[in-house]
Amino acid sequence: MNKNIILCGVGGQGTVLASRLISAAAMKEGLPVQSAETIGMAQRGGSVFSHIRIGEGVNTPMIGLGQADLVLGFELGETVRQLPYLKEGGKVIAADRAVMPVTASLAGGYDPSVMKEYLTANVPDLTIVEVEEAFKELGSSKVLNLLLLGSALHTGSLGLSKQSVLSAIQENVPPKFLDLNLKAVQFYK
Repeated sequence: MNKNIILCGVGGQGTVLASRLISAAAMKEGLPVQSAETIGMAQRGGSVFSHIRIGEGVNTPMIGLGQADLVLGFELGETVRQLPYLKEGGKVIAADRAVMPVTASLAGGYDPSVMKEYLTANVPDLTIVEVEEAFKELGSSKVLNLLLLGSALHTGSLGLSKQSVLSAIQENVPPKFLDLNLKAVQFYK
């Protein structure tokens, strides 16, 4: 299996943890993995994205334009910004929840409905994940990363087994957050 995955959002949404969980799950399956993250603005609510390349023959972690099989969008505006990387026939899974990135606040207005409409009109294989109900049922809004990871797992677009993802979570999430994270990744069935 070869898979190119981009995760994008803003600081504080758990993008980096989700990237590490995907990489750990792939390694559990014996697959070569390379990843790169931009996290400089993560503490300040700025743009954060990760590139993950899984499979034989991968010699660089960076995904070229038009090469991503999957874009996991934690924030609608950031998802739109990463669309040039999506390959023809690629899939986008995006949370319906918007968080105004620092860059958007500098540029003026920010209307998440415009981003959602743009994605709907321009991405044939799009899943919008409605997260508010899950947040209420799980009792936390801090599981966006695991909800999106679970959605990707459920749709089969991640290309990894449920067992390897669950095992990666068990090994990489602190014990006090483990039960909540396991519930979140399995919320969408």
